[in-house]
Amino acid sequence: MDPSFLASSPLNDTVFVINIPQVKFGLGATRDVGYEAKRLGMRNVLLVVGSKLKESRLLQQVKSNLEREGMTVNVTHHVRVEPEDQELVNAYREVKDLKIDGFVALGGGSTIDTAKIINLLYTYPADLNDYVNRPIGKGISPPGPLKPMIAIPTTAGTGSENTNVAIFDVVKLRVKTGVSNQYLRPSVAIIDPLNTVTLPPMVTASSGLDVLNHAIESYTAHPYTARPLVTDPSQRPVYSGATPIGDIFALEAIKWVHDYLRRAYADPYDIEARYYMMLGASVAGIGFGHAGVHIPHAMAYPIAGMLRKWYPEDYEFGYPIAPHGISTAIPAAYAFSYLAPFAERRFSHVVQRLGMEPEEGKVGDQLFEYYMKLLTSTKVPTNLRELDFSIEDVDQLVEGTLTQQRLLALSPKQVGRRDLEQIFKRAIEGG
Repeated sequence: MDPSFLASSPLNDTVFVINIPQVKFGLGATRDVGYEAKRLGMRNVLLVVGSKLKESRLLQQVKSNLEREGMTVNVTHHVRVEPEDQELVNAYREVKDLKIDGFVALGGGSTIDTAKIINLLYTYPADLNDYVNRPIGKGISPPGPLKPMIAIPTTAGTGSENTNVAIFDVVKLRVKTGVSNQYLRPSVAIIDPLNTVTLPPMVTASSGLDVLNHAIESYTAHPYTARPLVTDPSQRPVYSGATPIGDIFALEAIKWVHDYLRRAYADPYDIEARYYMMLGASVAGIGFGHAGVHIPHAMAYPIAGMLRKWYPEDYEFGYPIAPHGISTAIPAAYAFSYLAPFAERRFSHVVQRLGMEPEEGKVGDQLFEYYMKLLTSTKVPTNLRELDFSIEDVDQLVEGTLTQQRLLALSPKQVGRRDLEQIFKRAIEGG
């Protein structure tokens, strides 16, 4: 037990909140989608599916299952991998005149986040910027619940099926941000490891790295009791900081990624590996969905927004892209190395879950070397120079990171411009 969880004074908050959907997990769980949609009262469903699944048997299975329960199903494929703000608005405009009383999202985090935003704008029409997190947007919470939504993830990474958050690029600012509020989470998450066996190797690697980053960041975030006192419960932030429940989920997810990511990357039909990577993604999503993430994710948002031409294997969509798992994992190696001395006990626990014996004063180095070996073994770049960034980009990268105050505030060490400059310079130069 972390004694900081017991901190109580007139100045600090002593409450954390876990909002999760009903979770249905298991091999073949997808076939329950019609039953769950009917139970939620859906009659006119918008099925949101990425273009990669446009002709898939999986899509036909889900659509048929819904129709057998008497539902009218409209399908939209207007999903951009790594969504952009205007594309989300365009996706909403295409369907805003349809009769919709429920949503089903089938795909990775980009698809689930797209469905969340369409649901938000359909239920409570407004300028998207009204809902975007501060300081980039107004951070307004919708006045009540959204339409019921079922999320069926096909990647083992984002955990979006379990969170109150949707992430996307704000193109004009060249930065990633998002929307977070208590109503955004899906009603039901149907998590079926068999839906991931067709993932290409790099997608498996990137999504798996995202799980690892979520788990380590949520575990090493400052404790929820470090927040100032909240007198209005409606103003309590979605991301609270580390909690006893989040710790349990994070440590288990770290161990599963360590044991199974390389196996899933090497053999798509390793069902045991797929099972535990999917389970790890889900429990890490529950963990970070209330505890939050910090510096690597804050750094990843301008990295993704400022990308000029790079994209990895298996992500050839006609535009530059730094998949979320990759854009968080590269800075994570350098950020964790920098932060470890300030939260050595917690980072030591992480190192233990990764199969190493912590060495006093060297935990940051151990974690850095682990990341370098993991990235190399999955053919992911080990520094930002390989993504075409240079030292001349540091100022803009730092500015973009500083806009992510809701994430930076969760860091185990308060960081400012000079800290971020140091981390980014090392991440660009490598080593």
